[in-house]
Amino acid sequence: MKDRIIWAAILWCFAILANAHEPVEKWGIFELRLEAQPPGNPFVGISLSATFTNGTETYSPEGFYDGNGVYKVRFMPGTEGTWTYETLSNFAGLNGHKGEFVCVAPSAGNHGPVRIRNTYHFAYADSTPYYPFGTTIYEWAFQSDERKKQTIETLKNSPFNKARMLAVPPFGDRYQSGPDSLHHFPYEGTPPQNWDFSCFNPEFFRELEKCVTDLQEIGVIADLILFRPYDHGRWGFDTMTPECNEQFTRYMIARFAAFRNIWWSLCNENSFIRHLTDEDWDHLFQIVETYDPYGHMRSIHNAGRIYDYSKPWVTHVSLQYYNAVRVPGVSALLRDLYRKPILQDEINYEGNVSRRWGQLSGDEMTYRFWNTYIGGAYATHGEAIEGGWLSNGGLLTGTSPARIAFLRGIVESGPAEGLNPIDQYYELNMAGKPGEYYLIYFGKENIREWPVKLPDNELEEGMVFQAEIIDTWNMTITLVKHTFQLKKLDNYSFVDEKGQSIQLPGKPYQALRLTRIE
Repeated sequence: MKDRIIWAAILWCFAILANAHEPVEKWGIFELRLEAQPPGNPFVGISLSATFTNGTETYSPEGFYDGNGVYKVRFMPGTEGTWTYETLSNFAGLNGHKGEFVCVAPSAGNHGPVRIRNTYHFAYADSTPYYPFGTTIYEWAFQSDERKKQTIETLKNSPFNKARMLAVPPFGDRYQSGPDSLHHFPYEGTPPQNWDFSCFNPEFFRELEKCVTDLQEIGVIADLILFRPYDHGRWGFDTMTPECNEQFTRYMIARFAAFRNIWWSLCNENSFIRHLTDEDWDHLFQIVETYDPYGHMRSIHNAGRIYDYSKPWVTHVSLQYYNAVRVPGVSALLRDLYRKPILQDEINYEGNVSRRWGQLSGDEMTYRFWNTYIGGAYATHGEAIEGGWLSNGGLLTGTSPARIAFLRGIVESGPAEGLNPIDQYYELNMAGKPGEYYLIYFGKENIREWPVKLPDNELEEGMVFQAEIIDTWNMTITLVKHTFQLKKLDNYSFVDEKGQSIQLPGKPYQALRLTRIE
């Protein structure tokens, strides 16, 4: 009898140890690892999920097969304290596993996933404002380790806190040769078209996860593009069946949704995938909305046909429409149309390639960024130099990133709720917070004098403002020595009571910042 009690105690201790887990920080990743050998294809026909609860909140993320007999379920806890879990599967060896772990306070720099804030803006889960300043590095995740490290180092010293990147490489001969070529593909098989679309290549996804993790560690959002139209039938990843598209989407969600720095972009230039209709994209959006337990940001990037961004499963507008940023005023109009955050995600690229979309000068790229932010929206940069940043990452060589960093500093030091247009029906180049803060951008105009005149919203007679002249290209800020006390001019505006004007240098790319001091 005594021996039985001893053995029972030993088995009980082993059970406790088997289910014991290291603490996980808030908005970190808890990973449950299970080993099993179900019959048949491990990617097909085996369902696996786990229910996580702290007694108040409950989440049920799907699991995935990670190769070599290993299944995983990942979970991102958003509340500190004890969480319990239990697995659910149609295979007995994966079903009914129970355990618990403790979620502890987040580490420095961990603010959680991004959410919508104040209709048109963003904040992290801990309420820290997030102002997107994006860049585009489509294929960086498929480059050499050396190139990927170089990309991360470049991003560390750049203004960019969001990176648009492909989840699957476009067609290219360089991905098909060499000893390491197979890790470039998401499916088992060999290029160009000998694929088993029922079997994923876990090594490919582990490489992609490493890239997402590296971005997370430096505070950069991975705006992960699930589909793209760049095979033209040669590999076949852009001509898969709806069933394969859904399987791929759910596998991506199972692997990546627990990363706090993920945004989902359903496709790049979606209308170039000719066989998929808007209804097909609706369905894929709904798949993401249903299976992502954490509600990461969701959008889609258009080509010739613009997707209806007003649909409820779209969290923000991800637009490719170059003329929308060549002049002021359009971003504010788009905000009024969609009532969602506007990201001008492709505004052409600074560069020198032969294609017209990659020939912007640095000052034109900077100008388009300012037009975007003065309209209460957000922009994404790209640099198109042959073999360079836009496709492969590496180094930035253009002149716009430094100026974009300067703009980011201005935006982040402005109103905490973000820049919003001020009287957008009449003032195309003015943003800020009525009654408190005004940012006025003159763009390519050569203004020599600006009479102080502000829309009347939230203003009162006697308010005093100080002004600064901002040279957006030379990155200087000059304080205007005298202040301005306001008086009402008419039903629509206030002016300086002394009729003062602000003298400007009479050259392009100047801005004014007026801040209330009394």
